[in-house]
Amino acid sequence: MTTRRLISSGSTFEQEVGYSRAVVDGDWVHVSGTTGFDYRSMTISDDIVEQAEQCLSNIASALEEAGCSFADVVRVRYMLPDPADFEPCWPVLHRYLGDVRPAATMLVCGLSDPRMRIEIEVTAHRAPGA
Repeated sequence: MTTRRLISSGSTFEQEVGYSRAVVDGDWVHVSGTTGFDYRSMTISDDIVEQAEQCLSNIASALEEAGCSFADVVRVRYMLPDPADFEPCWPVLHRYLGDVRPAATMLVCGLSDPRMRIEIEVTAHRAPGA
């Protein structure tokens, strides 16, 4: 029997829209697209690198609550309105995922708030029984 558990970051977006920051489904952890908002203060930096750092910090919190870490990430998707913003983020992305090297996709697309310059989603596979 698969155990399904919902994880919330406390973001007002989750309640307003109706989704979870992450869903644990058995050994799989699906983390929703996560932007650079600091969910404690509901603020977001104008700086793309700071946004990427905050995205990954938010994701790290969800993964930890799910009982795993970036070492368990098998898939990552990066979504940016401006493709020129991607390369400045590479050092931050490498710090979190460089040793893991998950399957990755970068999409150029609009985001729901013009202040958002990057959104990141990940899928992780936990060790069985974690």
